[in-house]
Amino acid sequence: MQVSSRITIDTVAVNQLCDLAKEALVQTAEALHTEVQNAQVVPRDKGTLQNEAMFVDKSQVDMGRVSIVHSTPYARRWYFNPENVPVNEYTVRRGKRAGKTVRAYTAHKATFSHNENPNAKDHWFEDWQEGGKHGDFCRKKFKFYYKQLLRGSGR
Repeated sequence: MQVSSRITIDTVAVNQLCDLAKEALVQTAEALHTEVQNAQVVPRDKGTLQNEAMFVDKSQVDMGRVSIVHSTPYARRWYFNPENVPVNEYTVRRGKRAGKTVRAYTAHKATFSHNENPNAKDHWFEDWQEGGKHGDFCRKKFKFYYKQLLRGSGR
């Protein structure tokens, strides 16, 4: 018994599906951007961090990557909060460092007003990350947009 088969891949159709997936990815990022703004979790004073300075970066969509970016330098400080605050100074009494003054530090807890955004917090994306309250948001949105685009393309 001899069996032979021939497979023909429709590269045009595959490329169309890839393009639709990229578009669904961008739409998902835009939906997440809107969702985070509507949830009022971004610290807000004048609205810069949440509005003008927060946008979807689509520059790497061809590699399957989009990002929500904050263009302000203080966004990183607010989100990751790497600052340490000195809480005490003391003089070392023994050993190699005897007589030297040393400062004890503690992690700085971010504090900000909740007047503009009542749900503001320092890790404003954590609810949409894996394990968060809305951890499946992006997966569901991508699936929704991709199906919608497939229906619209006639596939």
